[in-house]
Amino acid sequence: MSFLELSKVEKTYPNGTRAVKGVDLAIDEGQFVVLLGPSGCGKTTTLRMIAGLELATGGTIRLAGRDVTHLRPSERDVGFVFQFYALYPHLTVAENIGFPLEASGMPRAERQAMVRDVAHELGLDALLARMPRELSGGDQQRVSLARAMVRKPAAWLMDEPLGTLDSDRRLEMCEFVRARQLASRVTTVYVTHDQEEALRLADRIVVMADGVILQDAPPLEVYDEPATLFVAKFVGSPGMNFVEGEVREHPEGPRFHPRATSGGTELTLAVSRTARSGPTILGVRAEFVRAARPTATAHGAWRGRVIVDEYLGSSRSLHVDTPLGRIVARGDANAPSALGEEVALEFDGAHVRLFDPTSGRRSA
Repeated sequence: MSFLELSKVEKTYPNGTRAVKGVDLAIDEGQFVVLLGPSGCGKTTTLRMIAGLELATGGTIRLAGRDVTHLRPSERDVGFVFQFYALYPHLTVAENIGFPLEASGMPRAERQAMVRDVAHELGLDALLARMPRELSGGDQQRVSLARAMVRKPAAWLMDEPLGTLDSDRRLEMCEFVRARQLASRVTTVYVTHDQEEALRLADRIVVMADGVILQDAPPLEVYDEPATLFVAKFVGSPGMNFVEGEVREHPEGPRFHPRATSGGTELTLAVSRTARSGPTILGVRAEFVRAARPTATAHGAWRGRVIVDEYLGSSRSLHVDTPLGRIVARGDANAPSALGEEVALEFDGAHVRLFDPTSGRRSA
């Protein structure tokens, strides 16, 4: 049995809205699992049901061997970090951080030592005597994070805890959260809509949309082997490029034929030998599309014109208008492309993925 287990968990509101639709999720002790998805996908509702802040209208939730489906939040032994601080306004920063320890009956000296330690790790030493109203939004969120992480509950539950921080502080806090979780091995469920944050933090990413789980896998698998078109587009910056077409059998193996052709000459691409014939959507990430001047490219590339050139420091992203549709490719960081310039695009066949156009699920 898993340490945290959701079995066919549902949430239907009185107005008939089904926010979560029969979710099954099993998390081992010590894992860091990120629920990832757009606003309204059901990820926060799922987290709140684990915490007991929302009651499930169907299914069961088990934590550390206990059925907690109908228990109050205080009976579940979880630490919760809210998206919007939720600090006690009449308590100082030190008192806010130490509140869970005081509520558990920990002696004062031990409690103060633990508060000082976590405050130091989060850079809150100089703020311990202040009241929440005297803090910036980012500092209030750090206090909220410290309050949840000062003790070792059965699980840490975090609802977009870094959403109010600037980029530099956000990266620091990502490192802190992950380091502390690895040191304590507290089972952690973390909600975010930021796919880069999910890839950076997670042992497993659970991608949700419309109240259901689309994929539950390690970050590398979610990125390289997306289960659906939605996952392929949502995870990654930019998301995967898509080209409509069909797979046809050839003597040398299956080949992808795009619906559109380049310059009247049909160009095809060898694909996995497991690919089935028929209508298909081909997906490929920008880093596996090479853009070059046509004269420097081998015969057989698709051509298009650069409409956006994004300089990213270590690389360039070229948005290319082609007969196949809009394609984003990686370019040489030191070789800017003129807008309107013609380029040839070569796809790395080993990294293309195929999707069923009807179901949206990956087929090869």
